[in-house]
Amino acid sequence: MTRVLLVGCGKMGSAMLAGWIERGIDPAGIVVVEPGGAARDTFGPKGVTVVDTVGAVDRAFMPDVVVLAVKPQVMAEVAPSYARFKDGVFLSIAAGKPVSFFAGLLGDVAIVRAMPNTPAAVRAGITVCVANARVDAARRAACQILLEAVGEVAWIDDEGLMDAVTAVSGSGPAYVFLLAEVMAKAGAKAGLPPELATRLARATVWGSGQLLSQSAESSEQLRINVTSPGGTTAAALAVLMAEGKGFGELMDDAVAAATRRGKELAG
Repeated sequence: MTRVLLVGCGKMGSAMLAGWIERGIDPAGIVVVEPGGAARDTFGPKGVTVVDTVGAVDRAFMPDVVVLAVKPQVMAEVAPSYARFKDGVFLSIAAGKPVSFFAGLLGDVAIVRAMPNTPAAVRAGITVCVANARVDAARRAACQILLEAVGEVAWIDDEGLMDAVTAVSGSGPAYVFLLAEVMAKAGAKAGLPPELATRLARATVWGSGQLLSQSAESSEQLRINVTSPGGTTAAALAVLMAEGKGFGELMDDAVAAATRRGKELAG
């Protein structure tokens, strides 16, 4: 049985916890540290132990994985209290906090830094991970199992890529939501009832994502398949793909800005 200590049960932590239970991970082997009663009310009846503080964790409980899911801005204050669980692997989902940050707080322990994204809430996320040298095959496999409960998992060796990962997939859902938002607004400006414009935009984004995920063709080819020469789609794409001011250049700038900010936040 995999024993898990989840520190923080907010949106991402609770999404992961729900995914673990759905995947068949034994709730009896899961302890959650989360002040307040929401997590206890939701997951206590499912067999998960929920406590308010690390001091309330049974001293006999030795987790295989400690999942650090509190907000990045309080991580320096929270993480050191868990150093006694050094025999497990620490799996952090705190954006912008490098492996060296946790090594400074916890010592010479096994650390995996992970960047999930919000579609994890519907088990359709993707998480990119990087591990330090203390993470052996068994610990890596344990983290893989936990993260696969909410979507795809990829591993990298170069932690320097994590800022770009965050800019593309971590922040990426916001870009897609913005696309649906502006499509709906543009539809309303074109004369559609706002409710219909919103419905069309949301359904189109969802359906296109489904097609993209299930098709063997590249996103470029799928775009070409929709675009009849001289048609309405071609007219729209001429605007969106205009050289020097099109969607591609805007996305380049957006990802670059997010990447720079990630580096700044990491110090």
